[in-house]
Amino acid sequence: MRSDTLAATGGTGDSSVRSFREVWLITIGHSLTHWYPATFYLLLPIIGNELGLSFSQIGFIMTCQYIAGAVANVPGGMLVDTVGRKGLLMAVSLFWVGFPYLLMSFTHSYLMLLLCVAMVGVGNSLWHPTAIPTLARRFPDRKGLVLSMHGMGGNAGDAIAPLVVGSLLAVLSWREVVVLNVVPGLLMSLLLLVFLGTMRLGRKQPAGATVAASTDDPPVQSLADYAKGLRELFRNRSLILLSTSGAFRSMTQNALLTFLPLFLARELGYSPFLIGASMFALQAAGFAAAPVAGHLSDRLGRRSVMMTSMAMTAVVLLFMALAGKSQAFVVFVAVLGFFLYAIRPVIQAWLLETTPKNMGGSSIGILFGTQSLGASVGPLIGGLIADRYGLGATFYFLAGTIVCANLFILLMPRGEAALVPVP
Repeated sequence: MRSDTLAATGGTGDSSVRSFREVWLITIGHSLTHWYPATFYLLLPIIGNELGLSFSQIGFIMTCQYIAGAVANVPGGMLVDTVGRKGLLMAVSLFWVGFPYLLMSFTHSYLMLLLCVAMVGVGNSLWHPTAIPTLARRFPDRKGLVLSMHGMGGNAGDAIAPLVVGSLLAVLSWREVVVLNVVPGLLMSLLLLVFLGTMRLGRKQPAGATVAASTDDPPVQSLADYAKGLRELFRNRSLILLSTSGAFRSMTQNALLTFLPLFLARELGYSPFLIGASMFALQAAGFAAAPVAGHLSDRLGRRSVMMTSMAMTAVVLLFMALAGKSQAFVVFVAVLGFFLYAIRPVIQAWLLETTPKNMGGSSIGILFGTQSLGASVGPLIGGLIADRYGLGATFYFLAGTIVCANLFILLMPRGEAALVPVP
């Protein structure tokens, strides 16, 4: 295949003529990995009412999903960095994300529900360490742009799913909805398998040769080489700072997605369709922001874009808390989406630039592992705050977490210093 041949040459000048077919397929697959959780956030108020769950119990559902993802991300990164069949890994990941939602349709048990969402977390842990380094290495001069396109896929899934599911809930039960929801994931898994199943990233290493350090397509490494690289990776200062910042950002994002539908349903009395429309506004703004932020970060630098976006996120969250039960609250939701989701591709591109190419899967795995830890804690703390002080108080907590995320970006080393490992 021409695009595979070009990618294997490693030259930076051929990026502009490479086929974008892989980019679009991976982007659509990414949209479905977000489609399923976005669907579930909308179902949470209904499931909570059916099972008689408190805010804390609802928050703990998402905690279980993200703890499972955090535990699985580093092993997932190891698998990605030692297996060349990236297309196959993405197909397996997408299937594993969607299938547990089918199992949910048969359960009436809170414990079984927790098990299903944990399985989703494990499946999701494999997607990002595979897809993000693959795109970055195929388009080395346009990381911010292609990763923003990948991010747009996630935003599209997050935005469209609430609208579709909100409409379906008007005529179907939530159990019927999750059954129907499995179909697009299965179809996309098959497409990834057919078109990208034979795609490899990383050439075979000749016997006795050392890992090439200066190519765009380093060899698939042995376990011994991988273990050595992993030890160095955990000493990388930039990886630690960006991952910690990402954890606080994910704490903000996941708690917001968990409790925003609850606030709209219980405090503002919105119907499922109107809740879906509000969540669409949040994600649609993020969809518009991702390519803008990715392109600007390629031109102006990652730091300035991330600092601006995170600062504005904190300000908007504060205004949301002050708006209370007014209609202005929903307006701020849309503004928040523009800034909150803009930085996802930026932080990913920045991380890949400050870590070795042959450890890209593990670098992204560590990033998403720490983000999953933050995402797991956010809903639980938000639920405890909501039970004690009311749902509105949760948004003050979220403003504080995004400020913490910004502080770690301030500590990032500049220029070549970013590559210096922690002593």
